[in-house]
Amino acid sequence: MKSNRKAVRRERREFSPEFKAEAVRMVAERRAMGVSLSQVGRELDVRPDQLRAWARQHGLGSATGSAVAGETVEQENMRLRRELAVLRQEQAFANKVAVYFAKESR
Repeated sequence: MKSNRKAVRRERREFSPEFKAEAVRMVAERRAMGVSLSQVGRELDVRPDQLRAWARQHGLGSATGSAVAGETVEQENMRLRRELAVLRQEQAFANKVAVYFAKESR
């Protein structure tokens, strides 16, 4: 069955420079705490790729893992330890999945 409804296009939104700057600041802070870019995007109702573009425009480079401006060595060390812990968990999970599927294929 075909629907007779026309697709409703979402109106293009414009963001003020202040909103963009605040969003970039929030991305940098939240990423330092280990929050994903997608989660920050959901909180702000903005697509993650748009947040990345704004971060690039504001000179932060990649918003996905760059150090926060003004971050001390101790803060950077703590952030990197958290990231390492997450990566180790992801690696352990990937290994478990590989073992599971290897057993299933026999």
